[in-house]
Amino acid sequence: MGVYHAGSLAVQERVGVRERAEHVGRSLGQGIKPVAAAFLELQPLLVVGAADPATGRAWASPLAGSPGFVRATGPRQMSVLGEPHPADPLHTALTTPDTPVGTIAVDPRTRRRMRLNGRLRPTARGFAVTAEQVFSNCPKHIQRRESYEWAAERRPGAVRRLRQLDAEQRAFIASADTFFLATVHGTGADVSHRGGNPGFVRATSPVDLTWRDYPGNAMFLTLGNLSTDPRAGLLLLDWTTGDTLHLSGEARTEFGDDGERTVRFTLTEAVHRPAALPLRWTAPEYSPANPDIAR
Repeated sequence: MGVYHAGSLAVQERVGVRERAEHVGRSLGQGIKPVAAAFLELQPLLVVGAADPATGRAWASPLAGSPGFVRATGPRQMSVLGEPHPADPLHTALTTPDTPVGTIAVDPRTRRRMRLNGRLRPTARGFAVTAEQVFSNCPKHIQRRESYEWAAERRPGAVRRLRQLDAEQRAFIASADTFFLATVHGTGADVSHRGGNPGFVRATSPVDLTWRDYPGNAMFLTLGNLSTDPRAGLLLLDWTTGDTLHLSGEARTEFGDDGERTVRFTLTEAVHRPAALPLRWTAPEYSPANPDIAR
């Protein structure tokens, strides 16, 4: 099997980056190299994406812990300590053997990120993932945050489950400079990072979001997945309060004549979890790669 499935290949051809994608695709492997293992052990945050085995809906969720809670425990195995919270919309997926999952670790301090996709196996203290794809991405659109602190006093608030976004969630989205996007395909799952200046992702109605797809690494794993399976899960974080907003629905990509791509997302279900994360990050320094969104 090649690096890319038919959906990604079709988008690469449409955009005219097939040759570049072939070159970039050589960086994908199944093994966790020592530099990648060292990176994982420094991270207090891991984002996981998957489809809920019970409902089929795609979600993205954050997991947090002291550095070392995520680590390589074999040439192709990543282990995560800690059980998912019962209110986490991925609770069932993260406790079901052989669930396809995508994971991403982003370090705002260094603007580095690493993705590992594979199959999940529950363990006595959390879960492990057997890697099928391991690769890093460029620092584009990652907002630099100098440091974080562990907010031990923080207590999660009451979880809200919604079918539409109210004013509070729409304001949350309007202020976001980062979100994570989970997608799925026939044999796996993936979760990617999206970043920009506040306003780069917009709620245009109580059930609709839109954002511009900025140029990236030319692999088009995310848009390739959406071209064959529209299910999508978004995760937005408040990097100060620890609030999380999980959105599940369907997304489609519109290709403009000028080469610009726009993604439109329609909400099926939302989960708002106040103070869900015990991390408090410093204010962002916006990426110099972020386009001006004032228009």
